[in-house]
Amino acid sequence: MSTHYPIAIIGGGLGGLTAARVLHTAGIEATLFELEASAEARTQGGMLDIHEENGQKALHAAGLYDDFCKIIHEGGQAMRLVGADGTVHVSKEDDDSGDRPEVDRGDLRDLLLNSLPGDMIRWGSKVTGARPLGDGRHEVAFADGSTMTTDLLVGADGAWSRIRPLVSNARPAYTGISFVETDLLDADGRHPRSAAAIGGGFFICLGDQRGFLAHRETDGSLHVYTALKADEGWLDTVDFGDTAAAKAAVLAHFEGWDEGLRGLVADADGPLTPRRIHALPIGHRWDRVPGVTLLGDAAHLMSPFAGEGANLAMLDGAELGRAIAAHAGDVEAGLAAYEEALFPRSEASAAESASSLETMFGEGGLEKTIEFFTTGPAGA
Repeated sequence: MSTHYPIAIIGGGLGGLTAARVLHTAGIEATLFELEASAEARTQGGMLDIHEENGQKALHAAGLYDDFCKIIHEGGQAMRLVGADGTVHVSKEDDDSGDRPEVDRGDLRDLLLNSLPGDMIRWGSKVTGARPLGDGRHEVAFADGSTMTTDLLVGADGAWSRIRPLVSNARPAYTGISFVETDLLDADGRHPRSAAAIGGGFFICLGDQRGFLAHRETDGSLHVYTALKADEGWLDTVDFGDTAAAKAAVLAHFEGWDEGLRGLVADADGPLTPRRIHALPIGHRWDRVPGVTLLGDAAHLMSPFAGEGANLAMLDGAELGRAIAAHAGDVEAGLAAYEEALFPRSEASAAESASSLETMFGEGGLEKTIEFFTTGPAGA
């Protein structure tokens, strides 16, 4: 027999957790289903800049802004933009005047998790599919063979959402950019050259439709994304099971680049992680389907080059929770209000992300990005 839940949120990422938190503070019963076995099952990693106009707004709505301020990475808003020869073209220090403080994704996730009752989350719940039952109710099937039913189904389950097909036939498409992720541990002690090159915050290096994006992490490591404009199948030609061979294959695309920059791959600790960058169509939207909606990447997956993904997911979660609370007794009115604001908001950010991708990885990417950071968006 299926267990019934009034509100079921599929996906325990930042957006799903924010929705759960806002609903919880409003006294509305909801249950979150997450495929990972536990909160400790996977290192979350990576730095996020949390924007005043969306991510911080969500944290205020969740009643967690003051606690968020305690986990901000001091100095993390520093930024450097360099060329392939290592020349620094733009350098900005973190003087506490910015409105996009950096935070460790894992710390932010823990903040949200710890704000929820433990029994609100069902760990180890891998969704395999969902189907409508009529009158706005849905059934969700899990990999262990169990099912559940719900009056309101929220797809917060990311890029390859199992809930999205209930409202849309859209699928993410390859953007033309592939990442290879590396880590340099104890950077100041073990990798001083790389640590000095990256600085204290965010680092961008561009040239010839490729480059490096890197952050200094709160644990003193460097997390690096080697980015390359490449065919969708390029990553399949690299044997990532052989770390030395994978490093050589990646570095073959950076011949003649500054050796300190090449060291971000050559000196990396541990395996290399490949990642294709996908996006949903700009302006992705759907007609109102009773009893179901989406948030975050499930609704508007975009490339990371505007830094909006996590911020929008959190704002989506907060706004969905607030809309449901504001329309007590009329879930459909709440969902309609939520989606009315969701669609134009996400379309604007997706367009910005696509434009930034072209700016950075199109012809003259370094020069255009220098102009962006020195004269503002109008000059990009």
